Amino acid sequence: MGFVKVVKTKAYYSRYQVQFRRRREGKTDYQQRHRLITQDKNKYNSPKYRLVARITNSDVIAQIVYSKIVGDFVLCAAYAHELPRFGVKVGLTNYASCYATGLLLARRLLAKLKLADLYKGAEKVDGKVFLVKPVDDKPRPFKANLDVGLARTSTGAKVFAVLKGAVDGGIYVPHGETRFAGYNAESKKLNAETLRGYIFGKHVAAYMTLLQTEDEEAYKKIFSQYIKNGVAPKDIEAIYTNAHKAIRANPSPAAKSGKSYKDIKSKNLSKRTLKQKKARVAAIKASYKARL
Repeated sequence: MGFVKVVKTKAYYSRYQVQFRRRREGKTDYQQRHRLITQDKNKYNSPKYRLVARITNSDVIAQIVYSKIVGDFVLCAAYAHELPRFGVKVGLTNYASCYATGLLLARRLLAKLKLADLYKGAEKVDGKVFLVKPVDDKPRPFKANLDVGLARTSTGAKVFAVLKGAVDGGIYVPHGETRFAGYNAESKKLNAETLRGYIFGKHVAAYMTLLQTEDEEAYKKIFSQYIKNGVAPKDIEAIYTNAHKAIRANPSPAAKSGKSYKDIKSKNLSKRTLKQKKARVAAIKASYKARL
């Protein structure tokens, strides 16, 4: 059969409806978003919270977000670029830093809601599956659903490290164990020791050690910032252990700088008066005559 050109009729074009702008830009999965934000009618105006995890080339973003008709509102947020305050100065987007960012978000949120003392989460990090349990005659734990956006939800993905950190920090996020690092699809079991190793950056330390022995040049290139900050493979686990303690001790955001913007002149200067305009034109004319 030869080539047949598909001719779209006037009726087709008159009924054609373009997709939402963020769908056209490839930024939002609206099928996923609809299921995450739609609240039961019998819950009236109760917000439905989402644990939003986004990982960029240089940062990890963790937020608790709820939606209204006018748009999304962020209840609390934590970022990997805050981790240097807690002793993690390099490797801000690896699995261990994603976990630390999730932990920071959870502790900061619960402190804001005055639930930090009631729900402390998993203070001993052993890599096992943990879910927050409600306390009798007390407020129930804060619940949120994981929102991964357009990220691939493969086993070992870093968005699930953010989830694990938030859960260990005391937020109730419904989840299973099948997507954590260390899960074996054949045996259908999670190796808690492997997951614990990822949480404390042991996989990074192992790779550093391997490159030190096999390719010194590659080691200096890939881990240049580690070398600059004096971080050796044996130091990494202690860095994250201390960071977890520091986060639990004081998860509040850093104080804003006392910089004042009152003295900064606006770019939108006031309009010239007619007299000023004529004087300016006369000055320009005089400068041109002087050059002749």
